[in-house]
Amino acid sequence: MLTFQVLSTLLRYPVPELNAELAAAEQILRREAILPLAHLEAVSAYLAGLKVTPQLEAESAYIDAFDKGRSTSLHLFEHIHGDNRARGEALHRLLLRYRAHGLELASRELPDFLPLFLEFLSTRPLAEARKHMAEVTDIAALIGRRLRARSAPHAPLLEAIAALAPPGVSADQQLDEVPPRDDTPGALDAAWEEAPVTFNDAAIAQTAPHS
Repeated sequence: MLTFQVLSTLLRYPVPELNAELAAAEQILRREAILPLAHLEAVSAYLAGLKVTPQLEAESAYIDAFDKGRSTSLHLFEHIHGDNRARGEALHRLLLRYRAHGLELASRELPDFLPLFLEFLSTRPLAEARKHMAEVTDIAALIGRRLRARSAPHAPLLEAIAALAPPGVSADQQLDEVPPRDDTPGALDAAWEEAPVTFNDAAIAQTAPHS
């Protein structure tokens, strides 16, 4: 589904060429209509704002939102494993998942980079993509809440992504009770951890439609 690809592109660093693609991006989101209406309208409003935002301001806003600390990192496993060995093992499992579905990474991006994960989902049938998304919806929602608290313009994107899990799957609000990472250099080794993402491919394989 191209909706996942559109959201992937919008979560990447805003290159100047992006502005010319915003109208087509909105058309795709509205045509596929897999986002809940409230989130579709919120993303549409984000696109309208981005169209009139000077390039340097768009770049600065992206850096402020995602590149100034771990609490809103777009690397999913930052929020559950930090820099410990478990993260390396989780990255390897996710890389194997990509390869099992025919996706070979052609860039230096880590497998848990959310835009890359969304790109992978865009290659899968919708029902299967939603099942994959359900495994990280809590993390996407957590990042979205933190961006919302900062009044960051990208908050609607993360909130919309979290809403792409299967119907009935909702973000765990208890994550709000866990304090965000202390992003100061002296505290990086004290990163908090939550329950690990399992990426249960066996369960997905049993329920996902064959493509």
